[in-house]
Amino acid sequence: MLDFKNKRAVVCGASQGIGRATAIALAEAGAEVILLARNEESLKKLCDELPAEQGQSHSFLSVDFSHPDRAASKLKEKLIDSQPIHILVNNAGGPPSGTIMDAKLDQFADAFTVHLLTNQALVKVLVPGMKEAKYGRIINVISTSVKQPIPNLGVSNTIRGAVANWSKTLATELGPYGITVNNVLPGFTRTGRLEEIIDNKSVAAGLPPENMIERMLQEVPARRFADPSEIASCIRFLASDEAGYVNGVNLPVDGGRTVCL
Repeated sequence: MLDFKNKRAVVCGASQGIGRATAIALAEAGAEVILLARNEESLKKLCDELPAEQGQSHSFLSVDFSHPDRAASKLKEKLIDSQPIHILVNNAGGPPSGTIMDAKLDQFADAFTVHLLTNQALVKVLVPGMKEAKYGRIINVISTSVKQPIPNLGVSNTIRGAVANWSKTLATELGPYGITVNNVLPGFTRTGRLEEIIDNKSVAAGLPPENMIERMLQEVPARRFADPSEIASCIRFLASDEAGYVNGVNLPVDGGRTVCL
């Protein structure tokens, strides 16, 4: 197993889905994890359940990603006089589904705030410590839509593309300091977000959800949905010493569904 002893990680969106699985994966490997999300009760429950066989002291912070400055300020205050954070996993729930033509302007603004401005605000807090440690891993959980736009996810397609280009630019700037910046692009993964997509697709097509699931699985060469732990395993690798020469990439974890290279 990859060894994260003496490494500290901040995992966003940790109360459920891919964020939760990532926090568990990093803790199992020895990292000390700080959980970020809105639901304080869920965060506390997970924090109490995280493995700490290597003596880690896990913690959590309830923040709202729709207020980037406040989230960054709370994190900065929590980290005063502490050791640097080595790993940042940026992860937040996707924008509501719908076509671009049906989207309102504030939907774009809201998604840009949650998915890009919050990423930037957290990076500004944590990168100085990463430079000091000469080790940093910034991993952004976005979407395969940066390679192939997904129908009826107009706002998400747009904002995810902005995050991908932000990430690539940041990778170039931070590479000389031993800090890598990479994107993980999950395919269909068994989360609440997937349930929402299935429901919306079912209504639009006039099909029962089970029929829509079968149709969606036909798009995936692996013929199944991913478990969040499988996405978390890829994030854990990118956060490790072994991935030190992987920088500025978009890594699809989608069972082969994306048809482009």
